[in-house]
Amino acid sequence: MWMRLQLLGLSERIRPDMIRNLIAVFLGMLAGMAVNMSLVMVTLVLHPMPEGVAFTDTEAMPEYFASIPATGFLIVLAAHLGQSFFGGLVAALLSKDRPRTMALIIGVLSLIGGVVNLIDLPHPMWMWIEVPGYLLVAWFAASLAMRLKRSSAAARA
Repeated sequence: MWMRLQLLGLSERIRPDMIRNLIAVFLGMLAGMAVNMSLVMVTLVLHPMPEGVAFTDTEAMPEYFASIPATGFLIVLAAHLGQSFFGGLVAALLSKDRPRTMALIIGVLSLIGGVVNLIDLPHPMWMWIEVPGYLLVAWFAASLAMRLKRSSAAARA
């Protein structure tokens, strides 16, 4: 692939580490979304939606959300922040030269999705506390990834 980029004259602008970082962000988002959806499914198992109600039903969703206790929303909060943390961790571990940047990209993308979700679906007001958390947990994920990389390198030396 690198030869193809050189033949196209793109080798000066697109380097292998850039491609690796793009893949890291993509895989980080996939991992984060898997964590998010897994925990959201736990909420749906513990607090099932009424028969015939779907997430696209804008009239029935407020009633469904009103029936979920705070513990259900705490699981959703963990799901949202888990997406940012685990996605950021995967991206940071896969990035060779910019782990914190890759983790924070995941945090920003998760933040954007979270704000859209909070605006579109009727959540309790206290759920807005998660908004700064997206970037914080992504930062911690990057710190953990860098610590893991250092300890792994020290063990090999």
